[in-house]
Amino acid sequence: MTEHVLVPIDGSPRSERALEHALGLPDVTLTAITVINPFDTDPNTIGLQSPTGIPGLPGYSEEWYEGARAEVEELHAAASEQAAEEDIALTSEIEVGDPARRIIDYIGDNDVDHVVIGSHDRTDLARILLGSVAERVVRRSPVPVTVVR
Repeated sequence: MTEHVLVPIDGSPRSERALEHALGLPDVTLTAITVINPFDTDPNTIGLQSPTGIPGLPGYSEEWYEGARAEVEELHAAASEQAAEEDIALTSEIEVGDPARRIIDYIGDNDVDHVVIGSHDRTDLARILLGSVAERVVRRSPVPVTVVR
């Protein structure tokens, strides 16, 4: 039986490792999901940065959203090429909002059997093992989650 695996990707090395791990699983179909977060304003992390540069204020610029979506589409095209090389079916989803919440919503709204997500290093002790998005997905997911470091 084919397993439907959801792989959140954002272009970071950890999400690339998560995709590689998922591509190595037997008998899977994959969905790559990227969540464009309009509140993403941390310049010290990989991500699509809000044009306001002010924490807590979303980027409302239509050009910003179009640019962010174009970057994600390129990321998904590369993931599709990688999957095709392994002869694995891959679909793509682009969402807007809080990443953990949108990932959990997607799991609940679709027939997902498993999530493979990359962890991000954090400097504070509370998040030493998991990034905040990965941690929230692990805690709230109704399906098994594999965290790739």
